[in-house]
Amino acid sequence: MKKKRALLVIDVQNDYFKNGRLPLEHPETVLRKINQLEKKFIRMNQPIIYIQHISRHKIAPFFMAGTSGVKLHQGLIINPESTIVTKQFPNSFYKTNLKQLLDKLEIEQLVITGMMTHMCIDSTTRASFELGYQPIVILDAVTTRELAFDSQIVSAKEVQTAFLASFETFAKVVSTKEFLAE
Repeated sequence: MKKKRALLVIDVQNDYFKNGRLPLEHPETVLRKINQLEKKFIRMNQPIIYIQHISRHKIAPFFMAGTSGVKLHQGLIINPESTIVTKQFPNSFYKTNLKQLLDKLEIEQLVITGMMTHMCIDSTTRASFELGYQPIVILDAVTTRELAFDSQIVSAKEVQTAFLASFETFAKVVSTKEFLAE
């Protein structure tokens, strides 16, 4: 018997796209993959939960409350009945009602998509595993950016590859195509 799943769409917000405060690597491509997954979950009548990061700091580098950058991207398939959970930390469970919502919906497994792989995707995936939600990360429906450390630049592709590789120790990691073919 299949597990009851929910699609988690994390931080697909304007600041991560072109002209935003912190553009990521190929966010439009990731959005198209997320749209494919949204359509499947809608067709299967399975829940989709959108996570929106809103900074409460008066001066924030991105996702500042009241700006257009904090808004969920208009390309998402959101309607008036959509479930949106707001957060202030990388872990989507920390100081939110996400766990209570998932428990109420009797969700057994989370399908994780969104932005930024090395921060919010990582934190939320690890937490979902620890809470027993058997996470599935959709490898081409998450994205990140390049990072700098010790005077070295780590390309977005290298960051992405390293984090996806580490996810395999506690999550299933598959492509959109593989997931849709199930």
